Amino acid sequence: MKRPLISVTILLGILAIILLFFHFAAVHGETDIETLIGHDLAPLTIAPFVLILLGIAILPLIREHWWESNRNKAILAVVCAAPIFVYFIGFVEHGASALVLMAHEYYAFIILLAALFTITGGIHLEGDLKATPEVNTGFLLAGGLLASFIGTTGAAMLLIRPLLRTNQERRNTRHIFIFFIFIVANIGGSLLPIGDPPLFLGFLRGVPFFWTLGLWKEWMTAIAILLVIFYVWDKRAYAGETRLDRSRDEKQTQPLRIHGKINFLFLFGVIAAVVFLNGDFQTMREPVLVLLAIASFLIDSVSASNRKNPDLKTPRERNHFTFHAINEVAILFAGIFVTMLPAICLLKAHGAEFGVTEPWQFFWLTGILSSFLDNAPTYVTFMSLGQGLGLCSGSAMECVAQTGVPASILVAISLGAVYMGANTYIGNAPNFMVKAIVDEAGVKMPSFFGYMAYSVGILIPVFTVIMMIFLL
Repeated sequence: MKRPLISVTILLGILAIILLFFHFAAVHGETDIETLIGHDLAPLTIAPFVLILLGIAILPLIREHWWESNRNKAILAVVCAAPIFVYFIGFVEHGASALVLMAHEYYAFIILLAALFTITGGIHLEGDLKATPEVNTGFLLAGGLLASFIGTTGAAMLLIRPLLRTNQERRNTRHIFIFFIFIVANIGGSLLPIGDPPLFLGFLRGVPFFWTLGLWKEWMTAIAILLVIFYVWDKRAYAGETRLDRSRDEKQTQPLRIHGKINFLFLFGVIAAVVFLNGDFQTMREPVLVLLAIASFLIDSVSASNRKNPDLKTPRERNHFTFHAINEVAILFAGIFVTMLPAICLLKAHGAEFGVTEPWQFFWLTGILSSFLDNAPTYVTFMSLGQGLGLCSGSAMECVAQTGVPASILVAISLGAVYMGANTYIGNAPNFMVKAIVDEAGVKMPSFFGYMAYSVGILIPVFTVIMMIFLL
């Protein structure tokens, strides 16, 4: 436990020093460097961005074992990002300043994810409830609520194992975990910026923290429809279980117990830091998040070293917690942040030329790309396209704070990115994590295209209803 703590602390300290240098090196006088750069940038510069996203989408399918190594992910990130980094440093006017500003965003983004990942890893939910449709629906509803407050990754990792234990006596359970990905790992995280990475990137780019709470009607509609479908489906599946399996399920029930409750205080601290440490206090936000994460990790570390009974496990040991997943995200997004800079610049400068102007168009285009190319960079790309339309300049249209994006369009982008990340295993980071855990537990999840058969058949009609009610 000590070695990873030391490594993480050193890494975050180095990042803090680098960003402090960047803070003083940045050119703050330019109001919109990205738009200025975009007027003179060649379209070919988006090629590395397309390449890294395609690599993330395709390599896990064709080279699964090769892709498991974070070293190989780093190779992809460096190969794609290095040409853009060199080009912007050496050949683009204000290019270095644009990279510095992007580095600030990456730093804030990855620190928040790491803090949420570390803190939620210290919470373990133990128990085995009766595996009725009502209980399973309650699990999904709880996850859909929690996801906006502890992140989709945090909610998914907290609930997936107790949900597996609850349903271990049943045979017909695959649909339960497919709906879990739909609701807990994706749609549930749409109410706050800390719920899903795309929304936090929007927050870093000027969207007010509580603006996304205005999406509650869309959230409630989508969640309600999916829960009704799930309940009917699970009720039929439960009726098909054998009498022996139902009897075993009733005999092996155990009440839920929460281990590591103190980490809920740390989660509250994360939310408070993101909400209140802005403006003059913004430079304090990331250091506070780092301290909260380290404090959470230290509690487990001290408990492990002081325990008298070696059979007793800490919450992180019960969760089989490692930093592998967050290291993977940090590596890949370092490459994504650098390579998506030319796309952002071009869209800001030439957005009006693409003919995409209606909210429903932004919803489906953002969503389709978010399904296959990761929803966080897709959100930023289409937000930049919305800024490039210039609809907020000298008009009475309702726009979101200082983002330069009409509210109706930003709603569509937010919904498309968060909701349609559920369309494939690769649309959002928790999707594959849930699949891997469920497969490991002996419940065979569908293949990549098998999962898409479920998502197309269930989610696309739901998204069509969302569009017709809220986006036309």
